[in-house]
Amino acid sequence: MDVGRLALSAVVVALGYLIGGIPWGVIVARAVGGPDPRTVGSGRTGGANVMRVLGPRLALLSGLLDMGKWGDQPCEVLEVEPEKLLRYTFAEGSLDSTITWRLEPEGAGTRLFLVHDGLEPGSESLLVMGRGWPGVLRRVEDAIT
Repeated sequence: MDVGRLALSAVVVALGYLIGGIPWGVIVARAVGGPDPRTVGSGRTGGANVMRVLGPRLALLSGLLDMGKWGDQPCEVLEVEPEKLLRYTFAEGSLDSTITWRLEPEGAGTRLFLVHDGLEPGSESLLVMGRGWPGVLRRVEDAIT
């Protein structure tokens, strides 16, 4: 397996993990010794059920860890070029933006480019997402190094 394919595989795994595979309500419940929200109330891990099961403070923590006030977001894959590009819509109906991850060979490695298009200049969405992306990229880096 060449370096480009390995880097793409690592990025795809990291993205899948980061974009929606983390049930923060369950993790917070386990961390504090509370009941698993999947077994109580509606059985969902979303904010309303976490609030019923764990109370408002822990629901707030869970919500902040899970895209803040935006929660889970609908996405649609727009374009895939294996080992090169992944482009998808993000938060249709609220942010209505597009995220593009692109890989380019560079020297003995691969450079990752991230573009988040469609956010209004000066908007709260741009501020919040702009503060969040550096942490996401650090986690991607940790996952592939």
